[in-house]
Formats: sequence, structure tokens, C-alpha cells
Amino acid sequence: MDLHLIRGRAFTSLDGTAGHETAIVNQQFAAAFFPNEDPIGHRIRLTSQNARGGTTPWIAIAGVSPTIHRDVTTGAEPVVYLPYREQPDPLMAVLVRTASEATAIVPLLRDEVRALDSDLPLFDIKTLDERLAFERWPQRVFGTMFTIFACIGMVMAAIGLYAVTAYSVGQRTQEIGVRMALGAAAPQVWWLVLRRVMLQLAIGVAVGLPGAFIVGRLPWMDSPDPFILIFVVLALWIVAAVASFLPARRATQLDPLSALRCQ
Repeated sequence: MDLHLIRGRAFTSLDGTAGHETAIVNQQFAAAFFPNEDPIGHRIRLTSQNARGGTTPWIAIAGVSPTIHRDVTTGAEPVVYLPYREQPDPLMAVLVRTASEATAIVPLLRDEVRALDSDLPLFDIKTLDERLAFERWPQRVFGTMFTIFACIGMVMAAIGLYAVTAYSVGQRTQEIGVRMALGAAAPQVWWLVLRRVMLQLAIGVAVGLPGAFIVGRLPWMDSPDPFILIFVVLALWIVAAVASFLPARRATQLDPLSALRCQ
């Protein structure tokens, strides 16, 4: 990964043995717990429910590493790195950086691991792109699913707006005929039809936006993105205008005499 320590030193062969408990912390940890001083040389104690007496030995901070993201879904977090012998893990991940084709070094990796210990298995070998694609597939699936749901909802909203507007125009046929007989121009009739739809939409937006901000303040919810809210509001206005176009156009083409005779 081509990472270099910012301060301090890397682990040595003595680190992790009795009397040489050592750790390397990342920048996020140093900023959170040692904001105004150099963490090198300070000692920390990690809590563990499995430790004897509920305590663990004091660990000296030997270095500070850059802050990296552990996965694609979480942000920067304080991290403490320990030597393997200090906290052995049965499952290990090895990151290998190469200038050649990634798949070409797989046999070399197997030979190196076999040379260390013939009983060590090497499995689940993936390139970084493959690993990222695997980690992100839930976001892609749910993102596509909710996009489809949003499009379906937008189409249903457009159909509903068209039906309500067309019905409203039909109920006001005589009123429109009277207005046109008295000299109302087509733009005035058009605005008469659109005004009611836009007023209802404005009321819905005025109620929905505060609700979106209130829900966004819940602990398990992310704060709503203002750009997304603006996009949704603009999309609703466009859908309302398009859905009201045909009824409004039909209203401007009414014959005043036929409209006056309509029951």
C-alpha cells in the first residue's frame, strides 16, 4: 500500500514479547487522545473482557501511521496496531503491492507461504478491484433497487397528478367557458389550471421538507443532503408541470359555447 510512518519507528523483533509491549497508532487516534502533544512514548491500556482481572498491560506507543479507511462504508476511526505475537489472530490478510500483472504473482505467493510453513493455507486471493467490487455489491444492489422504486413512484405520481388535474378541468368546464366567453386568453386559462396543482404541490413540499430534516436527525439516519432535497423538489415541480400539460392544453382549446352548454 506504500504507507510510511509519520512519526516514530516500526515494529522490531522484540516488540510484543514480555516487557516490550508496543503499539503503533494512526493519526486519528493521536488527534483524538493526544491533540496537543506527541503520542510517541506515551503508554495506553486497551480494555478487554477476556483479560485476567479485567485489565491488560500498559502498551507504549512507538509510532504514528497515516489514517486509512478500514472499508468502503465507514469513515476514519482511531486505530491501534499491535505486533502479531502480542495479539495473534488465526485469520490473517496479506496485502501485496506489485508492478506486474496481479494474477502472475499468485504462484510466487504460494511458494513464499509454503516456505514459511507448509501447513499454512493460502485462500481467497483477489485483486484490489475484485475486493472493492465484492464489498460494494450490496450498495449497488440496494441503490439500483431504490432507484427503480423511485422511478416507479415518480411515474405513479405523474399519473395521479394527470388524473386529478383532468378531473378538475372536467368539473370546471362551464367556468372555463364563461371565462373564455368574457375574453380570457389562453395563458390565463392555462394558469387557472396549473395554479391549483402548483398550490397543492407547494403545500406538500412545505410539509415534507421539515419532515425530511426531522427524520434525518435520528441517530441511525444520515443527515439529508441539501442537493438531493433540491433535486427532488425540482423533479416534483417538473413532473407536476408535465402531468398538467395535457389537461391545461385541452382547457385552452375548449369552444366557449360548447363549454357553456356542458352539464
